[in-house]
Amino acid sequence: MDMGSSGVTQIIQRIQNIQARFGSAAVGTANFSKLLESELQTKTGEFGGVVNSTTGKKNGSSGQLTSPGANISGLISASANKYGLDPKLVSAVAQAESGYRADAVSGSGAVGVMQLMPETAAELGVNNVYDPAQNIDGGAKYLKQMLTTFHGDVSKAVAAYNAGPQAVKNYNGVPPYAETQNYVSKVLDLYQ
Repeated sequence: MDMGSSGVTQIIQRIQNIQARFGSAAVGTANFSKLLESELQTKTGEFGGVVNSTTGKKNGSSGQLTSPGANISGLISASANKYGLDPKLVSAVAQAESGYRADAVSGSGAVGVMQLMPETAAELGVNNVYDPAQNIDGGAKYLKQMLTTFHGDVSKAVAAYNAGPQAVKNYNGVPPYAETQNYVSKVLDLYQ
């Protein structure tokens, strides 16, 4: 698997920035790169390939979307039932967000299967964003809050999950952001 050197470089830079900010000891770039590459190769087969978080398609595949593993699927169902949500909707959000990857991290810092921002995760009671059970539960809880806020309107709730509830309120609907509009379309297509 080749993520490209720019992706690994960006990850290393982000880690070094975090270490500098919090005063942690520096990690050797060469050793970290080897460790990261090794871990990525180990994780590749977990869901039958690495999922591109932008397209939702597996890299090097025919373009088919991945399916959640039995454990992820069970966690999605349990959290959906806990919050009175359709498991297919929670699954569509998880697929659009991370391709069901518990180790996914976005450029903006969103983490895990449901791509929770650390601040939002903390507000939702998620202590470990990398724990799939906590992450999915937090994402389902947040999705339920958005559905309640927008009176069951799935399009608005999904838009708020992506762009934040204030943006949806400001535009009285899906904001005119290409990323959010594409995201809402993708989730709704997956939900059908």
